[in-house]
This record gives sequence, structure tokens and C-alpha cells, in this order.
Amino acid sequence: MLGGGRGRRPPPLDRVVVAVDPAVSAGKSSDACGILVVGAVLQGPPQDWRAYVLADCTVQGARPLVWAQAVVDAAHRFDADRVVAEVNQGGALVESLLRQIDPLVPFRPRHAARSKGARAEPVAALYEQGRVRHLPGLGALEDQMCQMTPRGYLGQGSPDRLDALVWAVDELLLTPAAQHRMPRVRMI
Repeated sequence: MLGGGRGRRPPPLDRVVVAVDPAVSAGKSSDACGILVVGAVLQGPPQDWRAYVLADCTVQGARPLVWAQAVVDAAHRFDADRVVAEVNQGGALVESLLRQIDPLVPFRPRHAARSKGARAEPVAALYEQGRVRHLPGLGALEDQMCQMTPRGYLGQGSPDRLDALVWAVDELLLTPAAQHRMPRVRMI
């Protein structure tokens, strides 16, 4: 399925985000800080929207200011509209680190309320529909994706890249589509 979803170049994108699954420790045996850049085409109804995974900027074993710099660099390089980050571990620390480097970085904290598998399932459904495509150079991400099962992640450590991917696709496609469907109430 991943092989069929590869592309060389994305079409013009309506929105780009950098998603972060922050590492809470630094060192050789630490989890990586997952940093994924994903763009989307949001023309037409939500069922026509498409996501394009542009780059994996993940860093391994880096101190917090180093990975925060990598996030801001990715946001600038890809002219991202927003940085989204899971803040279950670290809370306000993630935003504070990013703002030390770029006080104006557009940031949205995301809180995980469900398991990794439950969060990943709607994104997996978009892959099944052919609505998410990969550019070249995403082998480490694809390896993590292949180790995610209905029982959870079967790989070593944390699926840091995969977590970042899930936050990005949720931010670009799933959350806006859900808001698009919500009935609107007008005051008279």
C-alpha cells in the first residue's frame, strides 16, 4: 500500500504543517524527536482532500534546544502554516522551547487522550483510501508504519515518526473535516 502511494512532487499545497512528537530525554538510547512535514490539498469537499508527506526531519538523541531548532528550521524551510506538537509530556515546555528560537512560530498544542493505535486508525483509513502520499526519502517512517498493528506498536522504543505523522494528518485533514460536517446554529 505504501509503494502505491509514492510521488515525486506534490501539487500546489493549500496548507503545510510541521508535527512534533517531542523527546523527553537526550542521549544515545533516548527516543527520537519525531518531526514530520506534511502538506495538504484542501480543494472541494473533505472527501477530495489529500495529504502529502514531504519530509522527515526527525532527530535522535538531541537535547531539547537542538530538536526545537530542527522544528523551527523545518517550519521555515517548508514555509509551514503551523507547528503542532503533542504536549502530554512536557506541557508548556514544548511551546516555550520553540518560542525561544522563534517567538512568532505559529504553534498549536495537541493532547493525546486515546492510545497510539486508536489515534492512528483514522489516519490508516486515509491511507487505505489513497488520500495520503509519500515523497521519496521516508524509509524510516515507513518502517515504523509497518510495525504498527491493531495490538499496538511492535517495534523498539517509541513510534516517534509515526506519532508526528498522525498529528500532522489529523491537523490537516481529520479535524477540519469534522468541523466542516458540524451543523451550524444561527442566532436570530
